[in-house]
Amino acid sequence: MPNDAPTQRFSDRVTHYVKYRPGYPTAVLACLRDEWGLTETAVIADIGSGTGLLTRLFLDNGNPVYGVEPNAEMRAAGEAFLAHYPRFTSVTGTAEATTLPDHSIDFVVAGQAAHWFAPEPTRAEWQRILKPGGRIALVWNTRHVEGSNFMRAYERILVDFARDDTGRPRREGGHERGPEFILGDSYQFRSFVNVQQFDYAGLEGRTLSSSMMPLVGHPNHEPMLAALRELFDQYKEDGRVTVLYTTELYVN
Repeated sequence: MPNDAPTQRFSDRVTHYVKYRPGYPTAVLACLRDEWGLTETAVIADIGSGTGLLTRLFLDNGNPVYGVEPNAEMRAAGEAFLAHYPRFTSVTGTAEATTLPDHSIDFVVAGQAAHWFAPEPTRAEWQRILKPGGRIALVWNTRHVEGSNFMRAYERILVDFARDDTGRPRREGGHERGPEFILGDSYQFRSFVNVQQFDYAGLEGRTLSSSMMPLVGHPNHEPMLAALRELFDQYKEDGRVTVLYTTELYVN
């Protein structure tokens, strides 16, 4: 598999991803429990589980969770992060080929990795592993760009410096596809507030956790850091800035 394939694109950013990506609010659990019947015994498959941020949400709820992750570096980081959870099972697999048994899962969930999945084989695979009446839940953190002057300025830096694999500008946090590519038209949407606060090192780490931001050695790396430092110095309060997100939940 080429190194720029979706399943490999975060291999050189695992440390930043583990330390600086946002988690998911517990309000997601309450919503799934109250509206879609999530119980502590429900078996969860977190597809594209990565370093385990979404997985942890369900493990803290008491659920048994299979974390399905194709990227070896991300999977190893998730295994280390979740090592003290006895109900966590790490699985080498993909959205399109999870290796999980037929009709074994109550909730298939996916976080930020979902927009990389191939729609048709993913839908077929998830229907295979879901129990009758099982649910699919996509949970995404998206930046609340209009939430503050800092967020608007931060977004401009991301737009200026983020590049896709062809070198074209690309927004780091924007989803290339909506939930319809997996869920079709029959889904319900809920949203929740999510927040991170960073010192400068944290803001830099959060920015570099994106696969589209220039790393050390790239000609745009130092100019990006200079712009980021200027932004931080302009908007910091008590040595920190606040990154605002909307956590989006799509369920069918």
